[in-house]
Amino acid sequence: MSGSAQLAPAAALPEAEVRPGDLGRPRRRSGGLVATVVLAVVALFWISPLALLVITALRPLSDFVANGALSWPGTFTLQNFADAWAIGNFAATYRNSAVLLLLKVPVGVFISAMLAYALAKLRLRFGAVVMYAVFLGLTIPVYITIVPVFVMTRSFGATDSLLGLVGPYLAFGIPFEVLVLQSFFRQLPDEIIEAAKIDGAGPWRIFLTIVLPLSLPALVTVFILDAVSTWNEFLFALILLSSDANKTIPVGLLNFQGQFSNNNTGLAAGILIAVVPILVAYTFLQRWIVSGLTAGATKG
Repeated sequence: MSGSAQLAPAAALPEAEVRPGDLGRPRRRSGGLVATVVLAVVALFWISPLALLVITALRPLSDFVANGALSWPGTFTLQNFADAWAIGNFAATYRNSAVLLLLKVPVGVFISAMLAYALAKLRLRFGAVVMYAVFLGLTIPVYITIVPVFVMTRSFGATDSLLGLVGPYLAFGIPFEVLVLQSFFRQLPDEIIEAAKIDGAGPWRIFLTIVLPLSLPALVTVFILDAVSTWNEFLFALILLSSDANKTIPVGLLNFQGQFSNNNTGLAAGILIAVVPILVAYTFLQRWIVSGLTAGATKG
């Protein structure tokens, strides 16, 4: 009897033993379900403005006025897009925005890359001062510079010209691009640059043939973000451009706002026409954007 009493607890141990994985699995499943529901709700709220914009663009203006923006349309139509193309003068504004993008973005990214490389890898006598001066541009609101920029642009005779927008766009775009690129350049191994110097490569050759190819994710990121910012910029374009032949897409959308009435359905269709290139770019290049922004965040 004493022997069996001693063996009983030992035999009961395997039955009472519970593995940690068995206890944690249901809890993880419930936690994952809650996270999925929360993310689905957040995504629904996030996508709702775009869905409302699409529905508004596909409904007649009379239905919008009679039933309101949040009602389901009684009928759908594509005529709003044809009307929006003509009212917004997209044939001209698309061309102007594309020309401005091609003029400004490559130049801005190249200048930012040169400055970021100098701040990250070269020994500059006043490198810290230059860096703080550049980053100070991130703290200056655009609105307080409207009058000085307009006066300077008018003194150069560059108002109502796409070239007149390039200078202000560069001034306000370069600080952010330098911030992103110099953070990425700091992660490049110094041994590669030193080896190139030993082989006789000069600063320009190192920059053009080694640094830029290795920094392609960051360059693509700042290129896309700068292109989106240039494509959507409204304030300077509104102040400096006056003729319909030179207006960009954001300024052209003002044609839908009348003195006594607003073409809301046409405006919604015009906005969709305007953002199509941006949506396409983000869809196909989002991997580059994420990798470029996070590449310089940690050292590895």
